[in-house]
Amino acid sequence: MKRTESNWPLWLNSARRRPSQTSPALFHTETRAEIERDYDRVLFSTPVRRMADKTQVFPLDHSDSVRTRLTHSHEVANLARSVGLDLVFNRNLAAGLPQALRDVPALLATIGLAHDLGNPPFGHQGEEAIARWFARHEATVLDPQTGLSEAMRQDFLRFEGNAQTLRLLTKLQLINDDYGLNLTMATLAALIKYPVGSDAVDKNFVVRKKHGFFQSEQALVAEVQSHCGLSDGQRHPLTWILEACDDIAYSVLDAEDAVKKGLLSFSDIIAFLRHAADGDPVVTRVCDAAQEEHRRYRQTDLSPAELNDISMQTFRIRAIGALMQAVADTFLAQLPAMSAGTFNQELIAASPAHALLRTLKACNWQHAYRHKTVLKVELTGFEVIHGLMDAFWYAITDRVDPLDPASARCTPLASYLYQLISENYRRVFESSNNPMPLRYREAQLLTDMVSGMTDSFAVRSWQQIQEAGFRPNVP
Repeated sequence: MKRTESNWPLWLNSARRRPSQTSPALFHTETRAEIERDYDRVLFSTPVRRMADKTQVFPLDHSDSVRTRLTHSHEVANLARSVGLDLVFNRNLAAGLPQALRDVPALLATIGLAHDLGNPPFGHQGEEAIARWFARHEATVLDPQTGLSEAMRQDFLRFEGNAQTLRLLTKLQLINDDYGLNLTMATLAALIKYPVGSDAVDKNFVVRKKHGFFQSEQALVAEVQSHCGLSDGQRHPLTWILEACDDIAYSVLDAEDAVKKGLLSFSDIIAFLRHAADGDPVVTRVCDAAQEEHRRYRQTDLSPAELNDISMQTFRIRAIGALMQAVADTFLAQLPAMSAGTFNQELIAASPAHALLRTLKACNWQHAYRHKTVLKVELTGFEVIHGLMDAFWYAITDRVDPLDPASARCTPLASYLYQLISENYRRVFESSNNPMPLRYREAQLLTDMVSGMTDSFAVRSWQQIQEAGFRPNVP
């Protein structure tokens, strides 16, 4: 079915899955819109604070100037909100819908802040480590004879932080009901970057190249999409902006962090971009402007480190400005195709600024992400995650009654390790209202616990578990 701009009332649906139970008499008159309240609910949640100790690029980094997942998420939220403000105030997006002036920027800021909450420790290497643990133990842990469908098995073999984010916000964050933070339909819909399950992944389509929810949240996703006027597998239009702002943030700002760590210089980045982009007009314009200011800074009494730092700040401003304009322009141009579900490119890839982002990513990959100091700590994270999963799987499954998840553990060590798992995660696992097969619940308790850890907490926990006498039984 073809979608048009008239769908903004549905795309900005501010209803909640559970009606608010707050008594108006307890507070002053509410001045926030419902979607603005979503941002506040996410901001004050515990998982946001945990991101201060989760990897962006450089795991376990001791420098307080290098970005973490928390600073990255605030930056994505800021960029996304800025695009939203431009669209509704300067470009008449959703004209005729007064609440859009507040709801569009607020929604974009909320999903920007929340988009990485489900990522495990040690960044994307953590996701890969979890998936590889399940692949290593597939024959036993994910045996189809335990009642797992192929889609359920793929949830773990293709473990996704995106899917864990949705689960965290809708199931795990609060423990007194099954609604989590009880965010609005619009926020939940826009948060689902890949609106397909693990059995529908298709690399030929941007919105299907990964999965965005687990089988345990499949019914919830169908409910949210229905309320927002989205067909099965269709992405919310504002999610395209989130994806673009995430790309901008990590591509431009990871380069800035690489300079702060001394892996690159400002001049190295400019030289790489000019060579790799081969005269692209946007890259040339950004580099020319940054180098002009760099030449002026060289006339002042700055140390080499200060010159690098201020020049990168200038480059960051110029690059983000060019990319943000490209995002807004391309979003408006492609909105009809997004509405119809036929758009099949990332926003930046379809924009005039595609070469700038592509060459920045290439530079980061070659000179930062693959640097030996990063790879060494990533290896440590891989070993820690596998050790933790061995230990917690033993604790989860070594129980007196195999059919009762809450029954006593068979050994003192298993009891001790099981108590280390967060109480609210155990409550969801043990609940009689949990409709998933028992083996699925066991595997999901394992991923809930490990993905909720911070980098340093994971390292400390693994040390603590080894000190308690656990030794992995490596096949």
